[in-house]
Amino acid sequence: MEVIVFFSLLLSVCTLSANLAEADKSSNQQPCPQDTQAVLRELTASVAVQKERITVLQKETQEQTAKLKSEIDQLKLQSTDGAAKLKTEIDALKQELQATHVAFSAAVLLPGSGPYVGPFNTETTLVFKHVITNIGNAYNPSTGIFTAPVRGAYHFELHMFGHGGVAVGAYLYKNQGLIVIAYEHQTAAGELSGSNGASLLLEVGDQVFVRLLDGRRIYDNTNHHTTFSGHLIFTM
Repeated sequence: MEVIVFFSLLLSVCTLSANLAEADKSSNQQPCPQDTQAVLRELTASVAVQKERITVLQKETQEQTAKLKSEIDQLKLQSTDGAAKLKTEIDALKQELQATHVAFSAAVLLPGSGPYVGPFNTETTLVFKHVITNIGNAYNPSTGIFTAPVRGAYHFELHMFGHGGVAVGAYLYKNQGLIVIAYEHQTAAGELSGSNGASLLLEVGDQVFVRLLDGRRIYDNTNHHTTFSGHLIFTM
């Protein structure tokens, strides 16, 4: 009987010891509230730092994007300006090339018009209406005036023809300056002619034309005896 009671007490002590050990083990596995709060604070601080870094990166990305867009816009603008400038230069070269082809020749009377021009009381600009050649369109058949399209050396010639005993005479003018005269006079009735020419340095816009002397008369017909001609020798 005593033996049974002893074993029962021994079993109870062992069971209690096992329960206490298990309880102590369970108590060691559960984290302390203070440690949990510390972990949470660290996580919160880490999240804040990461958020700040993200904000900085977003700002830098926006700045880089804006800078890149500005550079792209500038390149587009430079490309547009470059294309416009290139087109302007090409057009100028084309115009300059066209301007270097200058030559004209014209007779004073159109077919079917009267054979005489003059005499007049004052010098009169002759209008050579019958255009034979007008390369570059620098000669105006409505006014009789040649206008230099480019700076360069030009050569001009005037040929005056007369008939009927009246002297022929005409001046070649550069702007308002007299250059040369073509003149011929004879007392007897008949045909007569006078010619002259000159090479001139002209600036852009300079004008060259022919004026009939006062009291003189010229003759022309379908054979085109009386002419005014000129051409560009070379640019300068």
